[in-house]
Amino acid sequence: MINLSGVRAVQARIAQLQERFGMPRGVPGMDFQKTLKKEMQKTEQAEKAQSAPMAITPAKKNQAVTPYAPITSSGKVQNYVSPSAKKSYPSYSVNQSLPLADQSLSAMIDEAARKYNVDPKLIAAVAEVESGGNQNETSSAGAIGVMQLMPDTAAALGVNPYDKKSNIEGGAKYLRQMLDTFDGDIRKAVAAYNAGPNAVKNYGGIPPYRETQNYVNKVLDIYR
Repeated sequence: MINLSGVRAVQARIAQLQERFGMPRGVPGMDFQKTLKKEMQKTEQAEKAQSAPMAITPAKKNQAVTPYAPITSSGKVQNYVSPSAKKSYPSYSVNQSLPLADQSLSAMIDEAARKYNVDPKLIAAVAEVESGGNQNETSSAGAIGVMQLMPDTAAALGVNPYDKKSNIEGGAKYLRQMLDTFDGDIRKAVAAYNAGPNAVKNYGGIPPYRETQNYVNKVLDIYR
């Protein structure tokens, strides 16, 4: 059941982004309004009894839970530590904050986020911009599903792009690789997800491609 705390603000934010970037109203493959209405009806009584937001999923015994480090104005993660210096990353569930109405999709995103130690909100933001969370979405270039994986990329990642859960895991794994490649710089990692790491390396930052620049802005607007 969705915790509706802040969901209206998220809905309004998405609407603003759609207007700003000329995106069509509505999310492909989902009826946000109907989904939200149903969830509001189911949680109306619960909200009256409990107004506090959903608690962070508890960690396992003796395991500390630390929030993801915030990003700086330059797009870098504060106190970022590469995998070579640290074997594990903090993880927690933020399902109620994901900018997607499909909570089964949110659960898959959260699971992939834990597996590859990527902020689930970043995965969700990429999924929203890539396909609106629609597994049936296929681009003219042949990119497949929620995270819009190209067949060759999916094969290299060892995932099945036609399976929703596997597709999301592939996208999360690729984001992890891009974050590691660019030392935690989220702007560069997101740009590389769209244009490829070589383009980002060649230009020393976000490539001067209008599509990539707009893509990065859309993802980070939702992520923040």
